[in-house]
Amino acid sequence: MTMTNQQVRLAARPVGMPKQSDWKFASEPVREIADGEIIVKTLYLSLDPAMRGWMNEGKSYIRPVGIDEVMRAGGIGKVVASKSPKFAVGDYVSGAIGVQQFWAGPSDDKTAAFYKVDPKAAPLPKYLNALGMPGMTAYFGLLDVGQPKAGETVVVSGAAGAVGQTVGQVAKQKGCRVVGIAGGKDKCDFVVNELGFDACIDYKNESVRDGLKKHCPKGVDVYFDNVGGEILDDVLTRINMKARIIICGAISQYNNTAPVKGPANYLSLLVNRARMEGIVVFDYADRYHLAAAEMAKWMKEGSFKTREDIVEGGIEKFPEALLMLFEGKNFGKLVLQVAKDE
Repeated sequence: MTMTNQQVRLAARPVGMPKQSDWKFASEPVREIADGEIIVKTLYLSLDPAMRGWMNEGKSYIRPVGIDEVMRAGGIGKVVASKSPKFAVGDYVSGAIGVQQFWAGPSDDKTAAFYKVDPKAAPLPKYLNALGMPGMTAYFGLLDVGQPKAGETVVVSGAAGAVGQTVGQVAKQKGCRVVGIAGGKDKCDFVVNELGFDACIDYKNESVRDGLKKHCPKGVDVYFDNVGGEILDDVLTRINMKARIIICGAISQYNNTAPVKGPANYLSLLVNRARMEGIVVFDYADRYHLAAAEMAKWMKEGSFKTREDIVEGGIEKFPEALLMLFEGKNFGKLVLQVAKDE
């Protein structure tokens, strides 16, 4: 029986927000596999702000997705055919599966970088959240780059998103005061009441600058930036001596058709002898297992929570689901369910 693979390919480089015509739906038969190869059936795909950058031409930390190439995406799948000793049929794996129903290739493919996950230890979507790339980004960005100390004030933007919710909770585990910035009362209530942040500033309904004055009376020691733009500028007015600013993302700028707006208040770094440093999660690949083990332990103890926003409807839903990220419509880690686990 030949399986058909539905795929979403990049048809054009988007200008501003990605639109339907930037994508092409294709289908092809799943090929026979050779020795050392596997076929993975996609169950869940991770939808991340970084995807917008991968669609642009130009030099970055990872090569851009080529025109007519299957769109890059991390995901979770089930091995449905195997001629490799590394994975057996029925194993669950996480890796760069792409926006398609099936992935076929060598089990040790370096780009896909599949590794086994255990659905008994945590629900599968959690491996795309705190136990996956967003969680690793948050953990190593905060601890390695931010180096928070107990008693310090940590501020995180995009606080209810995949990276932000983990940053705040890891900072609380390390004894910090944590202030989130998020859009809307529901998101702010969630990070304070459910995740245990000390406070949250609702940038849609209040001035971020006033909120920082109120909730960070002793200033900001560590700022984890997921949004860039005006919010970064506001935080720069409140930083302390030797503050650390982690540049993780700038979702407010990703769909700009004009040049990216840099920080106007950057001289605050000079006055406060502070530093601003970027984080790219792939640099920490050899240590992912250590972070996952620590966060899984906190989850078991009940002191660490995650929230996923799962969109159903399969591969066809990908273009519109991706836009939810840039419209602030997702609440928690955005995940696309491609197929049910049967």
